[in-house]
Amino acid sequence: MLELRTAPPSLAQLTRRINDVSTLPQVALRVMRVAEDPNATAADLKAAMEIDAPLCARVLRSVNSSAYALRTKITNLQQAVAYLGMKQVRNLAMTASVSRLFKHEETIGRYRRRDLWRHLVATGICARLIATRLKLTRFEDVFLAGLLHDVGLILEDQYVHQHFVLVLQTLDEGKALCEIERQHLGFDHTTLGWQVAESWGFPDLITDVIRHHHRSDSYEGEHRTVIHCVELANLICSCKGMSSVGFSLVRLSPQVLRDLSLNRQDLSVLAEDLDREIQRNSGLFDEVGAG
Repeated sequence: MLELRTAPPSLAQLTRRINDVSTLPQVALRVMRVAEDPNATAADLKAAMEIDAPLCARVLRSVNSSAYALRTKITNLQQAVAYLGMKQVRNLAMTASVSRLFKHEETIGRYRRRDLWRHLVATGICARLIATRLKLTRFEDVFLAGLLHDVGLILEDQYVHQHFVLVLQTLDEGKALCEIERQHLGFDHTTLGWQVAESWGFPDLITDVIRHHHRSDSYEGEHRTVIHCVELANLICSCKGMSSVGFSLVRLSPQVLRDLSLNRQDLSVLAEDLDREIQRNSGLFDEVGAG
């Protein structure tokens, strides 16, 4: 097992270091802000994205994929926004941007970066399925919350890598991941992800999901239902072999199912529907390594 002689940085030190480097491209953060602005137009979103030509190309490739079954090919961002809406184009842009953080593959025990990427996308898709079933109006926001819920794990891998390796080496199916992280790092991925997402100006819904997706029972704010959707999606994906760190360490409070008014039969249907949705959106999983 890896032995480290240096202590990990504090949460505040690590947050400052990440902000100095600015992990996510500025264009991605700008796209998110524009999509959240009720007064923004399709032209505003196009202007925010078009300075990043590779990003635009990847979004257009996604729009024209089999997932949307378009009769006529969309050739520019303005058309894409008009057809899909700002929130869905934002999601495609954020998916492409986050995928860039997984450029280099690495395997550590049962953990693979590519599998973490698959977990993030699958959780976003599954959370959107649950939100649609519950007839929530912000289902595209729920997808984005699911996609970003484990951003703290990405940051741990990138910025405290050796300590992250130690966490992975001491994973125990009898312990929660957050507990093991706090033991070796002094914080866990939910707290790190929340702190950084707040400093990046992410919307409250996203930061609340990042912070509370493993402990929604302690949350009493307005986004409780969305957090439950992501928490349940996280469990379903992990149980189907798409876990974040190679182990299914997710625990779910029965209160989550009660609050969402779902039963075991509903979970079986959701799991089956997820297989079809993953197949339909297979292009999103292939973003890693795409040009």
